[in-house]
Amino acid sequence: MCNFNRILLLAIAIFCLVVSHQLEVCRANPQQPAKGAFLGAKIDCKGKCHIRCSVASRYRICIRTCNTCCQRCNCVPPGTSGNANVCPCWDNMTTKGGRKKCP
Repeated sequence: MCNFNRILLLAIAIFCLVVSHQLEVCRANPQQPAKGAFLGAKIDCKGKCHIRCSVASRYRICIRTCNTCCQRCNCVPPGTSGNANVCPCWDNMTTKGGRKKCP
């Protein structure tokens, strides 16, 4: 019984340390945005995606996925392909199968 009480007290102490550390982190960065998120004005997804998908062989599929990615990330990389590193959220989004989602 004594060992159980010691283990329980140790677990509670560790839990309190973790919670206090998380509170300190939150106090240090209270306005930190989500990774890859953009907090500025909304962009024109329809226009940007039209440019992005203008030379795609499967235009309708490209437009559909581009608009989904644009609405989630509020960013569309320049050009008709590549440059995904400009929008980290865009570059990191994947399908259920693990393939890149955004065109």
